[in-house]
Amino acid sequence: MTISIKIHNSYRAVVAVCDKNILGKKFEQGKRQLDLRESFYKDKIVEEEEAINIIRYQANEDATFNIVGKKSIQAAIQAGIINKENVDKIKNIPFTLTFL
Repeated sequence: MTISIKIHNSYRAVVAVCDKNILGKKFEQGKRQLDLRESFYKDKIVEEEEAINIIRYQANEDATFNIVGKKSIQAAIQAGIINKENVDKIKNIPFTLTFL
């Protein structure tokens, strides 16, 4: 499964990471929602190993992360920037926001 990554540059990079198979979808649960807009998440489509390398590099550059989807969360855990306790779910879709 491939992962979509987009880096938004401002005073601090915001790295949007999302499983390609849920890109463009919206998930709602009560008052909470995940709106996985391609304009925010889609730029570069990569395999898991490359995603891990990008996440590690960006973490060293003091980036923040918005991560959604099982493979993307797994890549972030393997990159060492989050653990399972940092993950929440909406409609069984795992996500996390990380400020390092």
